[in-house]
Amino acid sequence: KSPWGTAERQLMAARLKQCVVRRRDGPEQHGVAASCLRELRDKACGVLAIDKAREPITLVLAEDGTIVDDEDYFLCLPPNTKFVALAKDEKWSSKSLDSGTSWLSESVDEVDSAAEKWKQLARQLKDDLSNIILMSEEDLQVLIDVPRSDLAEELAQSETKVQVLQDTLQQVLDRREEERQSRQLLELYLEALKTEDSILSKVAEPEAAPRKEMDVVDTGTSSTDTSATTALSDQVLAALKEKPAPELCLDSQDLELVLKADAAALASALGWDKQKAGALQSACDQELSKRLQQVQTLHSLRSTSKGKKTLPWGDWPSAKRKK
Repeated sequence: KSPWGTAERQLMAARLKQCVVRRRDGPEQHGVAASCLRELRDKACGVLAIDKAREPITLVLAEDGTIVDDEDYFLCLPPNTKFVALAKDEKWSSKSLDSGTSWLSESVDEVDSAAEKWKQLARQLKDDLSNIILMSEEDLQVLIDVPRSDLAEELAQSETKVQVLQDTLQQVLDRREEERQSRQLLELYLEALKTEDSILSKVAEPEAAPRKEMDVVDTGTSSTDTSATTALSDQVLAALKEKPAPELCLDSQDLELVLKADAAALASALGWDKQKAGALQSACDQELSKRLQQVQTLHSLRSTSKGKKTLPWGDWPSAKRKK
């Protein structure tokens, strides 16, 4: 074999994208290398033995059923992307992934689920960088922990710009933590003032007359009654109950759910009184309003800056993490 033939084959291999294909309800998966969508369709029909009468096939992403019919989008997908080949009149269904003939083991499903989460978050940023403001602290941390090279490939950006992005995400996370600590210090200070005032008032008061015991009236309800329910998940309820300033760690969708929840049901689910639950909803309302206002401000600035439709990656300032 001539050196020219070897170089030519190497160049051809560099242009090929490694993919994994399977049928909608089939457990078998096949590895295929293709340079374009048309070649992938042809090879998928061959390895999956799809009858000519059932062509043309439709290729969709196995993870969420997204139809892949754009050549540029196909080229942006990472290597080893999993496709489902749908013959004529077939439709993608997530139920096939949960059947007893699932083509992935449980452990791989867990890994794919975690990988899918950061990819979904990355796509949100790819659509609109102002979505950073609306994300939860957990989502921000997920994107910060993603290897820079993987995130750069998903966003189709250079690693340098992705580093700026991750530093910006860290800054947002740091600011929320600083705000939480400031609120905790203020609450401790106010609590100390209340305690001091209470001690002083007790010292100044004359000996109080013994109070008569009040008869307790049984209303038929209990403080531990959990019959009232909310639409909030256990994870959100745990964050509301355990984390200081919980409104800072939730994403905007969860904040909206807290606001829509009935005050009595929320108080019952958290084991609080209505006043404390109302104060929590008020804090969530303020946090959500602040985030939406920031997003609107960014959109307004964007619309007046040379007609750009998306916030330029290069316009993000070089971020320095706060110690």
